[in-house]
Amino acid sequence: MIKIFKTEETVELDKYTIAHEPISGVALVERAATAFIHAFCRHYPTVRGTIYVFAGCGNNGADALAAARLLCDAGYCPEVYLFDPKRNLSPECEANKNLLLGRREICFREIVDRFIPPAIRPCDIVIDGLFGSGLNRPLGGEFAAAADCINRSCATVVSIDIPSGLFGEDNRNNNPAHIIKADLACTFEFPKLAFMFAENEPFVKQWTILPIGIHPDIVAKTATPYSLVTPEDVKHTIRRRPKFSHKGTFGHALLIAGGKGKMGAAVLASGACMRSGVGRLTVHIPQRGETILQTAVPEAMLSLDENADFVSALPAADSYDAVGVGPGIGTHHISAGALESLLKSATKPLVLDADALNILAANRRLIKLLPPHTILTPHPREFDRLYGESAAHSYDRLHRAMKTAETYAVYIVLKGARTAVCTPEGNVCFNSTGNAGMATAGSGDVLTGLILGLLAQGYAPETAAVAGVYLHGLAGDIAAADLSEESLIAGDIIRALGKAFGLQHHET
Repeated sequence: MIKIFKTEETVELDKYTIAHEPISGVALVERAATAFIHAFCRHYPTVRGTIYVFAGCGNNGADALAAARLLCDAGYCPEVYLFDPKRNLSPECEANKNLLLGRREICFREIVDRFIPPAIRPCDIVIDGLFGSGLNRPLGGEFAAAADCINRSCATVVSIDIPSGLFGEDNRNNNPAHIIKADLACTFEFPKLAFMFAENEPFVKQWTILPIGIHPDIVAKTATPYSLVTPEDVKHTIRRRPKFSHKGTFGHALLIAGGKGKMGAAVLASGACMRSGVGRLTVHIPQRGETILQTAVPEAMLSLDENADFVSALPAADSYDAVGVGPGIGTHHISAGALESLLKSATKPLVLDADALNILAANRRLIKLLPPHTILTPHPREFDRLYGESAAHSYDRLHRAMKTAETYAVYIVLKGARTAVCTPEGNVCFNSTGNAGMATAGSGDVLTGLILGLLAQGYAPETAAVAGVYLHGLAGDIAAADLSEESLIAGDIIRALGKAFGLQHHET
């Protein structure tokens, strides 16, 4: 997994690298600028307009000035604005300023008082190097004027490391009006925590990670609760299936789902569970769903409830390897009683979603009955209902989910564009797959079925949650590439799961 460090930690990583590689600060800036320019040229092989470089007075500005010089070496003629209102450049920034001053082909302006905005056109490209992730207060003065100029220009904006004005982690007290809106952020070595939150999407439409050779020893020994899941993580997780396997080898899952008007949720969760590699699946449903389930998912076995319209009692769960509850079951008080009985008696891994979470939210005393290592899969509104108060910001919600996972020793899969799996140990694994086409009815039911199937096969809860989320998103990406994000429906994700699993065995 790729570690995600806080701002103060990345500063220490840089210092350690400088001291122990060893390498000078100026040389590390050169390395970062070189990596940035390579990425810039890959993304923008042809530039029709002018390249404007906005540099601040710190090391982010040093990166920008070095990048301007390297652009010049590559045949471009950038216009450079260096903001130094306090006449206090960092040593690295001062050194790179001096290297630029000898380049006649570069239009260089140093802003020490009033900033007069250039006439930036939509065909131009702006390289933003005003501030890095160490910023801890909103932009003001000429820096705010520069951000406003850039945002109004409609030009393509490429930020070095992080969009200027955006704090690296917590932006609750920031001023969004003074944050640069980047089309691309080229971040060094590690993503920023701020990139994981929905509120910051206007400022970071796309981001890429550039390696710059931070010393591996300090990376390995610096602990952080945050990480980003990579394809390699999941490839090393998914097991090969022994040739002499049989259906009993891969577990027996019990899914409790469906109700009047919501049998589709049971169908989707069942289909995904069967595509997970599980050996057998039994679905407990209200009686009216029998024909629907037998027709839509003939591979699944049925356990019929005594009630026609909703779940009123559950089969003994001990004969199954894992149990999933929630898609489409409704919140009838009798169904709530059945869930309570399950929570009191369960000895096998559980995954709870949808209406199971809504029942918990309406009967909060049940939360304390959750068996250790239960997996909960709420979307943000479900999480807020479940834990009693609305979060004003994704940063709040994430840390509340982390604390809740620790307090109750459960796994919380906080769903979103960067779904976060929060563990009982206080760690968070952010997902790296998925697309906006998956914001469609039934997508969450598919995830529940997939995680349930992995649990039933004997995968540990954390592995089932992390791999399930990753494969769910990857299947969505495969389906969207074939169909389009706009036309994607939940069933398409199920149909693409085969290819998603197939990719995990490629070259392994």
